[in-house]
Amino acid sequence: MDLPLTNTEVSTSSKTKTEQFYVDVITGLQATPKRLNSKYFYDANGDKLFQDLMNCEEYYPTKCELEIFAEKTAEIATALTGDGDAFDLIELGAGDALKSSYLLKYLLEQNVDFTYLPIDISDNVISYLNITLPVVLPGLQITGLNGDYFDMLKQAAERPHKRKVVMFLGSNVGNMPVNEAVDFCREIRGYLSTGDMMLIGIDLKKDPKTVLAAYNDKEGITKRFNLNLLERINRELNADFDVTQFEHYPVYDPETGACKSYLVSGTDQVVKINGQENIHFLKDECIFMEISQKYTVAQTNHMASASGFKTVNHFFDQKKWFIDAVWVAE
Repeated sequence: MDLPLTNTEVSTSSKTKTEQFYVDVITGLQATPKRLNSKYFYDANGDKLFQDLMNCEEYYPTKCELEIFAEKTAEIATALTGDGDAFDLIELGAGDALKSSYLLKYLLEQNVDFTYLPIDISDNVISYLNITLPVVLPGLQITGLNGDYFDMLKQAAERPHKRKVVMFLGSNVGNMPVNEAVDFCREIRGYLSTGDMMLIGIDLKKDPKTVLAAYNDKEGITKRFNLNLLERINRELNADFDVTQFEHYPVYDPETGACKSYLVSGTDQVVKINGQENIHFLKDECIFMEISQKYTVAQTNHMASASGFKTVNHFFDQKKWFIDAVWVAE
């Protein structure tokens, strides 16, 4: 386990995160068109709303991937353990580790020599995992890493030499345009050695009505999830967004596979941030909030080869709406 941060280190770390949050928000809202970074959805309230979203009727990705991990645990474990050598299991964006827990439990039951390194930008998530997982999974070696993916992946890669297996689940790779997704995977490859692995979950193209409903649920959870980012900016950056003046609007293009979410201003308005930045909105002007890119199986294979990996396994849910692919670094 890592040594706990001192009070001074905690204060400095929090200050740095707040400053970066401020810079990213101002940069995004002063851009044309306006945008916000979806990684900031996940404060404590955002984490709770996302849990609610995953449990709502229309949101299928989590259910599909959970089915894969629950029903094909042994096959996934066999694919990842290879020759049985010790390895670090590094999960980017671990969340509550619900899906991963199936795999972790199975690996422990098989006496596999591994260390679990969950990475998440949410300190709430990492604190939760560090405390609860060793209780529910006795014997688990865990070191939670709180921060941006690549900062923490760099730390994980510098650990004493073991084979690395990176998990990137939940179709989080879909939260970026296709070209950026390839660059992202290529950057991950840069931290790995030949023979290291990646287990990546990717949402597949399907009936457009099914896709759009997942991001426009009838209970309005997705709407609240998006609006919570404006409320977080109010709380943490001393802003004065009136969230009642913004409407959530998702669109899906079945040709490109891009599902995009926007917040649309209902009126001409000025939002003040930290008492010094005035952000002007015209009526019907939008903030781009998030992309959820969908792929074909062939496109996932191309992403692997374009980023320095070779696809060696595919795992599907029964409906073949979702894929967990095993890539080996070449």
